Amino acid sequence: MAKEGKRLKEARKLVEADKIYTLEEASNILASFPKTKFDESVDMAIKLGVDPRKAEENVRGTVSLPHGTGKTQRVVAFCKGDKVKEAEAAGADFAGAEELVEKIQGGWLEFDVAVASPDCMMHVGKIGKILGPRGLMPNPKVGTVTPDVGKAISAIKSGRVEYRVEKNGIVHVGAGRVSFGGAKIKENLEAVIDSIVKAKPKTSKGIYLQNIHLSSTMGPGVKVDAIPFR
Repeated sequence: MAKEGKRLKEARKLVEADKIYTLEEASNILASFPKTKFDESVDMAIKLGVDPRKAEENVRGTVSLPHGTGKTQRVVAFCKGDKVKEAEAAGADFAGAEELVEKIQGGWLEFDVAVASPDCMMHVGKIGKILGPRGLMPNPKVGTVTPDVGKAISAIKSGRVEYRVEKNGIVHVGAGRVSFGGAKIKENLEAVIDSIVKAKPKTSKGIYLQNIHLSSTMGPGVKVDAIPFR
């Protein structure tokens, strides 16, 4: 077993193992953890009362974080003609069509998010088996397949994040950085929770928002009271 470092031991002292905290308390705890050599991300895991095997309960969506992610997202845009200039003006790191598909088929994957105009999906489909398993496939349901590629790219660059329930019913979302401080962390997390609550499937039975856990990249987990958000 790996030896637990001094910093993690100090962080654990700030969290009572069996206590369930308010979102404000939990956000402040994360912000007060001993600092690391890098700016840790704030991660939230929400257990939902859904069956992801059912298409109608496969919860997914996007949300714009009021204070951004604290991370620069590398965006690739699959588009042609004037849309290439539009994408680049909006901040796309890479833009094009067939040439980008060939590059990805050759093993290149130096990007975090992919956006596509509808007329380019015929090309993107050729690399679906590469992008899909990595969560990089453009999808109209989350606004990454759209004729308005510039608007989609601007939203992503300004702090929009995507979420999707996993097969065990848990949604994992990165919602900022520890350096944001408790108040901004709380506001980002509230935006995520509100979006997920609004995405509740009509077929979901029982308690939808079951439990919430927060953590930083190198820190211990903090339990959050989910009842106020149900």
